[in-house]
Amino acid sequence: MGEILQLQTISKTYSGKEALKNINLVIPRGRIVGLLGPNGSGKSTMIKLINGLIEPTTGQVLVNGAAPGIETKKIVSYLPERTYLNDWMKVNDLLGFFQDFYDDFDMNKALDMIQRLQIDQNSSLKTMSKGTKEKVQLILVMSRAADLYILDEPIGGVDPAARDYILKTIIKNYTDQSSILLATHLIQEIENICDDIVFLSQGNIVLQGSVDDIREERGKSIDALFREVFVC
Repeated sequence: MGEILQLQTISKTYSGKEALKNINLVIPRGRIVGLLGPNGSGKSTMIKLINGLIEPTTGQVLVNGAAPGIETKKIVSYLPERTYLNDWMKVNDLLGFFQDFYDDFDMNKALDMIQRLQIDQNSSLKTMSKGTKEKVQLILVMSRAADLYILDEPIGGVDPAARDYILKTIIKNYTDQSSILLATHLIQEIENICDDIVFLSQGNIVLQGSVDDIREERGKSIDALFREVFVC
């Protein structure tokens, strides 16, 4: 199936401080990968590099074999941690905007998710709670038929009742030709949907591999291991 993402000896320095240190990472198609680490570990920097929002100090990022740019944005669907949509826009406006802007946007899929999450299409974002705004943004992102989905804290602000639906939506809307990179601090919530995990700490990858292999080797859950590595 090939590799959708490669990070080759990536380093990123801000004002003399290294946010990422010689990172090497390969993500093949058809995988859900949890990107895990405490605040300041380098998760956001990595995500920004993949999306072409910043440039690496050294090394190379390749998305489907190409450096981040206009062409890779056509196949990457990105959910940032903070809402970037204009508050004055209504849900219907946003649906139309995404349909016009992205050739791979599936309006029927988006409408189905909006109905299931009981979101009023005529409401503007400024009238919504933080959690509902995040649901709308996730719907827009997951309604694209992208090759790579990058989700930064997709369930951090939603109520527990909606989390199961959102996680099922994430699983349902990717194929063996696409992959998902999912950054979160809610390890227990996402552990069972991830194929692989990457632990970041102080700009270094300290652990990566198959969830099943790591559980078997360490004899504990990914959540318990995360707490042992980063909390204790």
